[in-house]
Amino acid sequence: MILSEVRDYLRQHGQATLGDIALHFDSDPEAVRGMLEVWVRKGKVEHSTLMPACGSSCNKCDMASTEIYRWL
Repeated sequence: MILSEVRDYLRQHGQATLGDIALHFDSDPEAVRGMLEVWVRKGKVEHSTLMPACGSSCNKCDMASTEIYRWL
């Protein structure tokens, strides 16, 4: 997985969760997050977090499934 592959994936899908991107590339979510942060710093990707229905107070949701990245 290289930066351009991550870019192409997000361009094609528009937006995706960290978990979906990590699964697609069969990579650790932390490694994928680092690559996505490069695109965030360059202003090409926007990062947001979904608020789980429970209000996130239980901490049982996988954080990779609540982090959304969107190609701008």
